[in-house]
Amino acid sequence: MLDASDTPTLSTSPASDSVSDSVLVSRELIERLQAELKFKQTKIEALNFEIARLKRWRFGSSAESLEATTQAVLFDAILDDTALEDAAAKQANKPPPAAPGVKGKAVRQALPANLPRVDRHYDIGATHCACGQAFKRIGEEVSEQLDCVPAQFFVLRHIRGKYACACCQTIQATPMPAQMIDKGLPASGLLAQVAIAKIDDHLPLYRQTEIYARSGVHIPRSSMAQWLGICGVRLEPLGAALKDFILGHDVLHADETPVALLAPGRGKTKKAFVWVYRTTNFVTQRAVLYDFTLSRSGEHPRRVLGAFGGTLVTDDFSGYHALHKQGIKAAFCMAHARRKLFEVFELNGSQIAGQAVALIAKLYEIERELKDLGPEDRLLARQQRSKPVAHTLHAWLTTQRQLLVKADATARAIDYALSNWHALTTFLGDGAVPIDNNAAENAIRPLAVGRKNWLFVGSQLAGERAAVLMSLIESAKLNRHDPWAYLKDVFERLPTLKNRDLAQLLPHNWRPASAIVEPGPVAATA
Repeated sequence: MLDASDTPTLSTSPASDSVSDSVLVSRELIERLQAELKFKQTKIEALNFEIARLKRWRFGSSAESLEATTQAVLFDAILDDTALEDAAAKQANKPPPAAPGVKGKAVRQALPANLPRVDRHYDIGATHCACGQAFKRIGEEVSEQLDCVPAQFFVLRHIRGKYACACCQTIQATPMPAQMIDKGLPASGLLAQVAIAKIDDHLPLYRQTEIYARSGVHIPRSSMAQWLGICGVRLEPLGAALKDFILGHDVLHADETPVALLAPGRGKTKKAFVWVYRTTNFVTQRAVLYDFTLSRSGEHPRRVLGAFGGTLVTDDFSGYHALHKQGIKAAFCMAHARRKLFEVFELNGSQIAGQAVALIAKLYEIERELKDLGPEDRLLARQQRSKPVAHTLHAWLTTQRQLLVKADATARAIDYALSNWHALTTFLGDGAVPIDNNAAENAIRPLAVGRKNWLFVGSQLAGERAAVLMSLIESAKLNRHDPWAYLKDVFERLPTLKNRDLAQLLPHNWRPASAIVEPGPVAATA
């Protein structure tokens, strides 16, 4: 037997210590390399996402819709059984889809009944049949085609009575009605046509000159530019009254977009901005105001909205933040948050972002069903139906964000939603607040189309005058008026209208003073 003193012991030699140290160093190196690799992979994914997003903006479709099957899968992963049952019930009530390849027969729409008819009569020319029997008329066949002639100009003659007194040796004549352009060539209809063609149809003045020349009338571009300038100045009081009307609402939309401004003397352009302030679609009397500025500074919305104390629906542009400190309540656009998540889902295939988009789609589905309700009823329905969905969305984003690194594209999209969550969900506490800022973005669309045609604004004054005209034209369209008929009537009545009666000519109050009389045949004069 061996005693304790004879028991062999393991000795730690310097060689074994060096091996252990080497193993530890190797492990640390591997872990560091793995961390660096993960970071670089995340960075590469983020860069690939940015490249894909830029390609989508440049070449891809602007639609942001999920396929029905994809959306169903996303809902299955997150919604409860009750919601799934409701979705299944709605799907069951839908009519069955048409068989593949079977399309409805195209039906030609009837031509408008209000258009004048020009009849052309045709006859067979013969009075007797080949057998010798005389033909008897039994009816006629009528077919209709749509035709047109170019815009026709006519000369409006103001014939005023002129009287003399033989006793007093004086002459009196009926005064000339007041005009927008005193002693000017254009009548109100032509002024309205030039303004509508420039602002609403996006036709530069040089193109209008060519179009009018084909009708035998030469109108220099410089003359039309002068007319628009004078009209813009004369319409400024009406534009100020429109601004006061808009600021009288409790909820407004706001947005901005860049336009090119010609830099005098350099032959180049610089960036200017047009700001849009619009009433919501929840009110019946709608209006929109455009404001032309030389910069994107926050001082411009503060200047326009100085007397406003309600809720402003915007995106998260920093230029609006000072307004919130002045007491204006912030409501951010849910469509912006959705757009960031949708881009990640579409370009990276992120299921986290996809399920968030599906929940936001549920909110929009509820809003479509509530659009015709009053503010109180809409608020009650939002509290009962939309608030639980929003709570689920917030919980989902919070949980998933903890699993993502900061550089991940999905994480950045989630961070935007969570950091602005209070303002994004303002609509849940006010039935008069819309869920997004799409109304303002739609009001910007004419500018986006226009700048592709007229390319740039000639001067600051020209931009300001155009903003007044655009405000009145787009407001007239929002109230379902024919913009040409509206402007023509305004140009006729404004020169003699008192300032206290300006409200009559605002688009939401406007009623035509008289029916528009089409020019008839011009009588020949000796």
